[in-house]
Amino acid sequence: MHRITTLLAVSLLGGSAAAFSVSMESSDVPSRRDFLTKTVSTTAVILTGSAIATENAVAAAPEILNTPSGIKYAILKKPKAKGSPPQKGDIVAIEYTGYLTDGTIFDATHAEGKQNALMFELGGNAVPDGVNEMVKDMSVGEKVQAIIPPDLAFGDKGLCLESGECLIKPKSTLVYDIFLRRSAIPPP
Repeated sequence: MHRITTLLAVSLLGGSAAAFSVSMESSDVPSRRDFLTKTVSTTAVILTGSAIATENAVAAAPEILNTPSGIKYAILKKPKAKGSPPQKGDIVAIEYTGYLTDGTIFDATHAEGKQNALMFELGGNAVPDGVNEMVKDMSVGEKVQAIIPPDLAFGDKGLCLESGECLIKPKSTLVYDIFLRRSAIPPP
């Protein structure tokens, strides 16, 4: 008797794949048709299970929300307790990572080995307007990912050196991961 084994990999949308093997003793395989029938039915079972898993993963994706000014964002982490959002003039501490749309990180508060936060007056000019707008609607402990349009980021000027080299090119859309660590009323 000879053992016949085949290994199949089935690619699904979204880059996931399932691999499986079908083995039969040659005495069990009277024809190619029987072997292919068993292989196809096994593939159908794998695909059905994978399709369900893929649908569940899509259903678990965060909801994309929009602000009236055009910022798109998703809540990545909800706060443990819903508190009132900070008000203009409050001192806030955020951890953030700023990305260009190609995924390049241009700034972050938590580079390797650091656990810093950026403290600033909400509504001031320490951060782009889009970051101010997002933070004013967040609760302490909340984390969001926001896509900020150019007019609420660095606009037509970008963030460029005198030499003309730009860290952020003019009219760039930016992506920020923002975690609101603290909020406090400023001292009188």
